[in-house]
Amino acid sequence: MKQRRVCVIGGGASGLIAAIFAAREGALVTLLEQNERLGKKLLATGNGRCNLTNTYQDPGCYHGEHPEFALSVFQTYSMEQTVSFFSELGIYIKNRNGYLYPASNQASSVLEVLEQEARYRKVKIKLQENAKEIVPGKPDGSWIVKTKTWQYEADAVIIACGSPASEIEGAGSAGYVLAGRLGHKIVKPLPALVPLVCKGNFFSKWAGVRTDAQITLLAKGEPLAREKGEVQLTEYGISGIPVFQISGRALRLLDQGILVSVILDFMPDFTEKELLAFLKKRMDNCPYKTIKDSLTGLFPKKLISVLTDKNPNLEQLTNRIKNLELPVKEGRSLAQAQVCQGGVSTEQIHPVSMESRICPGIYFSGEVVDIDGICGGYNLQWAWSSGALAGSHAGKEKP
Repeated sequence: MKQRRVCVIGGGASGLIAAIFAAREGALVTLLEQNERLGKKLLATGNGRCNLTNTYQDPGCYHGEHPEFALSVFQTYSMEQTVSFFSELGIYIKNRNGYLYPASNQASSVLEVLEQEARYRKVKIKLQENAKEIVPGKPDGSWIVKTKTWQYEADAVIIACGSPASEIEGAGSAGYVLAGRLGHKIVKPLPALVPLVCKGNFFSKWAGVRTDAQITLLAKGEPLAREKGEVQLTEYGISGIPVFQISGRALRLLDQGILVSVILDFMPDFTEKELLAFLKKRMDNCPYKTIKDSLTGLFPKKLISVLTDKNPNLEQLTNRIKNLELPVKEGRSLAQAQVCQGGVSTEQIHPVSMESRICPGIYFSGEVVDIDGICGGYNLQWAWSSGALAGSHAGKEKP
């Protein structure tokens, strides 16, 4: 019997696992990667440590026009199966409060075992090969993937070429272009997990400060999301993980013409009444101090200068500490985003197989699809699960 031929476009996390799972089904697999090496973006994940996944999986961890699509995928290929897969490949996994990392603390370890497994499964890896077009092949339903110098015939094609997010060489919109030419709906790509540019004239005063705070996203005066953790105060606005977590939603609303802002609470463990009493006591303990001096030891100096600008009284200062509102202007560029929201609409993809509903034999995996996760290993889990399903189904002989 003639072996099934699978062409995978993209040699990142989802492309590699898709190629492996297709090859495990007995398919002849060719993987096309436009860079001179595999997994460049994977090497940068988790600051080079590679947060593989997270033990806490919840619907709220994933976004998209249809975020429930991700949960359907995970029901077929779960976080537990991901852990087993990497353990079998030799990655000893350490659990840090639910965040799972390789014991080596090196993303290169993860890439190395994936590449070793792919080569063992006889995946043909073609580097510096950029897919330009996918066209129908013979009447049997096959496809042809065209590059500048060659064309690859395949019974199934997996589009796994990521998104334009990050400054990693090769990050781009090729997957959207290929899918769009085949007739797929593309949800407008926007940055996600990205710093926010805000409106204000004092940011140069606090630039460089890192401080714990609670951040609340507001739209039309209504709170939509709330995160707590270390916030980075920058010359353009705010950054840090709590900011990243709400950034995608903020930018999608801005794109829809809805004004949004964020509220910074620098003392979230206090009510306003408790904070006012706390500040009064600090003043009573050291009556020789000014209001500004009384904040020494409580906040970084640069932040103090912002909070005490225009010499507020204690009531005004309390309100400013608890409710500093910043209108959001925009996000930083896609090059500075960790991931991209938007992509190929999940309305046109089967969640059990990741196969296109409108182009049989075309599959999708990873960030090219309109699913993105919050920080903490969720985007990699999406890459692993969607890639495993796309690969295993693309590699199977059709009945």
